[in-house]
Amino acid sequence: MRIIFMGTPDFAVPTLNALVAAGHHVVAAYSQPPRPAGRGKKLQPSPVQLEAEAHGIEVRTPVSLKGADEQAALAALEADMAVVAAYGLILPEDVLDTPKLGCLNVHGSILPRWRGAAPVQRAILAGDEQTGVTIMQMERGLDTGPMLAKIATPVAGKTAGELTSELAEAGAGLMVQVLADLAAYPPVVQPDEGVTYAHKIDKAESRIDFTRAAVEVERQIRAFAPAPGAFFELEGERYRVLAADVVEGVGATSVTLDDALTIACGSGAIRPTMIQRAGRPAMDAASLLRGRAIGAGTMLG
Repeated sequence: MRIIFMGTPDFAVPTLNALVAAGHHVVAAYSQPPRPAGRGKKLQPSPVQLEAEAHGIEVRTPVSLKGADEQAALAALEADMAVVAAYGLILPEDVLDTPKLGCLNVHGSILPRWRGAAPVQRAILAGDEQTGVTIMQMERGLDTGPMLAKIATPVAGKTAGELTSELAEAGAGLMVQVLADLAAYPPVVQPDEGVTYAHKIDKAESRIDFTRAAVEVERQIRAFAPAPGAFFELEGERYRVLAADVVEGVGATSVTLDDALTIACGSGAIRPTMIQRAGRPAMDAASLLRGRAIGAGTMLG
């Protein structure tokens, strides 16, 4: 099958690789343009661009697909289908209608729950017991199209990074499975019941709110690990908490209860197990405390 692939982050790479491994002809890969990254703020190509180039696939990085020239260039590829995974650009209706068999999307939730930009993080923050991947037919609405297949997985104690990697692999396999026998996966309209929206993560959400219950704080930490990292401040320095345990504890919120960095929350307490100071590598909390003592009664911001 002649396929246009559209994706940008690491989440999309397994699907691209699976399409190639299954013998599909990926005629072009569309990805977000290179962005400044790292200390030098040099332009860095996306993970999908790097992977596509390694396969010898033509890469296109338009800022928009609304222009007539870009749409004509896409149509000239004469693709049977477009496969989309976390591309990051809205596809105009003319683009959606261009491939002969339409556009299929790998979405990181069990639709109609968590339509939108940040389904993995929102599932963790909400305390969902399970999430998954949906293969859906794309249409003009935000993740509203008919569904072809789903696969579920438990959230358990996974971080967003761990869960995203798991869903990326599951979605890649499911997409190839669907493409191998489209007739076996008739589209099913999404129900109106159970719709929720996974709004884009705001940076302000990554500051830890210790007035909330410890179980909610621990979810916040997992939802933002490894990036952007849930954090607190101490003496003007930012500490990113990458993992923590929920423990018993009573005291004024945001105050450490002992010398092991147990922090009182609105109910219960958390004890960070992995932490990162600004500009330094991540380390376990015991190593941090050997070099930077944080005693009982310390107020965190």
